[in-house]
Amino acid sequence: MPKMREIRFTPLLLQQAEFLLAELLRSPFAADSVVSRYFRQHRELGHKDRAFIAETVYAVLRHKRSLSARCLDDVTSRRLVLSALIFGQGLNRRELEPVLSESEGEWLARAKAVRLDELPAAVRLDLPDWLYEALVGQYAADELDELVHSLNQAAPLDLRVNTQKTGRDAVLEALHAEGVGARACQYSPLGIRLDDKPSLSRHPLFLDGSVEVQDEGSQLLGFLLQPKRGEMVADFCAGAGGKTLLLGAMMHSQGRLYAFDVAEKRLAKLKPRLARSGLSNVHPVRIDSENDIKVKRLAGKLDRVLVDAPCSGLGTLRRNPDLKWRHTPESIAELTVKQASILRAAAKLVKPGGRLVYATCSLLAGENDGVVDGFLAGHPEFAPLSAGEVLRGQGIGVDAGERLRLTPDRHGTDGFFATVMERR
Repeated sequence: MPKMREIRFTPLLLQQAEFLLAELLRSPFAADSVVSRYFRQHRELGHKDRAFIAETVYAVLRHKRSLSARCLDDVTSRRLVLSALIFGQGLNRRELEPVLSESEGEWLARAKAVRLDELPAAVRLDLPDWLYEALVGQYAADELDELVHSLNQAAPLDLRVNTQKTGRDAVLEALHAEGVGARACQYSPLGIRLDDKPSLSRHPLFLDGSVEVQDEGSQLLGFLLQPKRGEMVADFCAGAGGKTLLLGAMMHSQGRLYAFDVAEKRLAKLKPRLARSGLSNVHPVRIDSENDIKVKRLAGKLDRVLVDAPCSGLGTLRRNPDLKWRHTPESIAELTVKQASILRAAAKLVKPGGRLVYATCSLLAGENDGVVDGFLAGHPEFAPLSAGEVLRGQGIGVDAGERLRLTPDRHGTDGFFATVMERR
């Protein structure tokens, strides 16, 4: 994002941020899709203006409750935007003078007197009440403060090197030669973290399939599954195929890798990525549900199955801050039922001695331990393996115990949960 001091604030620029925020707050669709559509409809906006508008509305989504408290008795899109700029981005009244009315100047004086430490904890932490209550039961107060603070920061940009094409050292050397700040990720042997967020869609390393964009935490799920050459493997909820491509490369494009998903649109996004990857062992399959006959035909035949279950996504709030305002206790309860059903169906594919990995990008115990504990209680043929030992056996020194729990404050990744199980 351009520095705020480089932006010349005009009524029109502020109005664009207001309009986009108003659309985001009333839209049933994900924030990233709403923002993309808005910019397609307003092609007259320059690069810097778009960056300013997007970052401003995302700042509001991250801090909506505390900013609403600053708005006092009139919570409008305009006041939320102004609050984000002043209390979030550190601008002063003089810098915003060209766009402020006299009444807004008076409001700002009163807004500055609001003390966040006197607000309820859920408001101060910018969480809906139900989510605060769920998390406060899982984390100590200081831990929760650190976790929420990290979730309210913008996420870095991570790449995964495609070992079918090249090695990490070669990619780092190429990036450094271009003046791109990049370094090896702390945990993933295939990960690279960029210092900035350059456009990669036309970069040669992206176009030839040498790298893919993938959070470091997501990459570690592949190392928990640990697929081998020649095995039969399934990515049960493949989506657009980020983890599928990782698994295929780990298998050296040998064996058979099924990419199951219920959404044709998501699988369609996998096709160009698969073409770039150079993999020949991936078989995308659209299914009607987890109980599709195409799935049942593979019962007891697969060596390894990954279930990256559809979830609340609350571990990805750095990227998708709107999710915390979209979910409710009822939607979480519906998800846990679906997750349990998917895990049971996927488990039927695993042959004796095979491995099953259940994962989510959620922070909630109900979607994580609750689902796994319920599954293990009803399926004694599956025994848990230590996630920490599986990773350390591959030279990955992440601080994981029986189950993998990643958070941005401790690991610098998105929030992930994963359990490794083996069929006796």
